Amino acid sequence: MKKFSIKTIVAIGIGAALFFVLGRFVAIPSPVPNTNISIQYGVLAFVSAVYGPIAGMLVGLIGHTLIDFSYGWGVWWSWVIASGVFGLIMGLGTHAWKLEEGELGRKGLIKFNVVQVLGHIVCWGLVAPVLDILIYKEPIEKLFAQGLLSSVANAVTTAIVGSLLCVAYAATKPKTGSLDKE
Repeated sequence: MKKFSIKTIVAIGIGAALFFVLGRFVAIPSPVPNTNISIQYGVLAFVSAVYGPIAGMLVGLIGHTLIDFSYGWGVWWSWVIASGVFGLIMGLGTHAWKLEEGELGRKGLIKFNVVQVLGHIVCWGLVAPVLDILIYKEPIEKLFAQGLLSSVANAVTTAIVGSLLCVAYAATKPKTGSLDKE
């Protein structure tokens, strides 16, 4: 089993804290019951891209658990798991980039956004509704309305926030070979 570096453990803690704060206090209520529009998935996508799938999954699981717990209605495990799966998908789909070497480019940004859109569709259109049906016996119509809104809203906010974070991060890193003599 691969051990986490101290840097990755700190990133998980900071990522989960940011996920919690953004999801709890910067959420915009939507017309669909129990569904908010928020920007925490951009942070989750970024952390997953930089630190990998397991770190991303843990940030999603921990952060979403804290959000649900803080509202006082109990933890809604189907959505917590979906957040963890989104972090996992983003880490698997984008961790192979050379973001640490300052290489992102147009192709990397397109890949990031294709992966995040597909990830949101899988998580909010499939994982969360199916688990809601299996665990909580929720009405199907409500679940898929929530899933559709969440997929679209999260994809848009992730495209903006996550892309900006990735571009800014890549810009701070020296490009591979940039210090070589010509």
